[in-house]
Amino acid sequence: MTTVPYYLFLEETASFLRPFLDPCPDLVIVTGTGLGHLAGEGAASRALDYTEIPHFPRSTVPGHKGLLFCTQVGGRDVVVLQGRSHMYEGYSAREVVFPLRALFRCGVRGMVVTNAAGGLDLSYCPGDLMLIKDHINAMGDSCLAGLHDDRWGPRFPDMSRAYDAEVRSIAAQAARDLGIGLHQGVYLAVRGPNLETPAETRFYRQAGADAIGMSTVQETMAAVQAGVKVLGISCITNVNDPDQMAPATHAGIVATAEDGAGNLGVLLGEVCARWPK
Repeated sequence: MTTVPYYLFLEETASFLRPFLDPCPDLVIVTGTGLGHLAGEGAASRALDYTEIPHFPRSTVPGHKGLLFCTQVGGRDVVVLQGRSHMYEGYSAREVVFPLRALFRCGVRGMVVTNAAGGLDLSYCPGDLMLIKDHINAMGDSCLAGLHDDRWGPRFPDMSRAYDAEVRSIAAQAARDLGIGLHQGVYLAVRGPNLETPAETRFYRQAGADAIGMSTVQETMAAVQAGVKVLGISCITNVNDPDQMAPATHAGIVATAEDGAGNLGVLLGEVCARWPK
């Protein structure tokens, strides 16, 4: 997409969504692989399949249903993106963040982004949760690159506080109050779809990463550019010991994420209830 059609497509999508969302919730939850049932689809007040929304990218990956719906989580009105598209599916970085940019144009001002991730920190266990305190973009692209439109936000957004300190503190306190273990670490995103080799695992650990996945970073950069508060949480699905690498499968990752979704769903409810007005 060139910039002019891209922006026009965004405006068309936002114009389509505004009456559906009205009144637009100020918080969006993005669910990751195997985490599609986190945010109360059964209690949705209204829903749209991605195929019904103009210009929305379609997810082709198992574990990503492709549904936008409005519901309440923790007593708060939210809009949920149940499933996402990925660069490894052939989408550009700009296409990956298109749904969120459309929602930002509608008035969304906060984002909770979740993902299934491989653990690089050997103290992690499958099913653990990690609060993202920072990220490393190893995807080889940026949704901010290329021709720019000031209506998206600043050309050179600062990323030194990409994951909002206030809402991270809220999430950490909520986890303590609920008795849910919550690590804090650095998330590294690769393009995928292949899983990492032992040598790559050593390299990423030496770079300071605690968990690895194939999403989240582009969405966070687009949100920060738009002035949207971001909270990121990873569900650890496997742990990568480069000296004793065990084969991992997508089906296994989905299954572990689904098993770990219970605590994450409880935590999300409390986080949404405490999210700043």
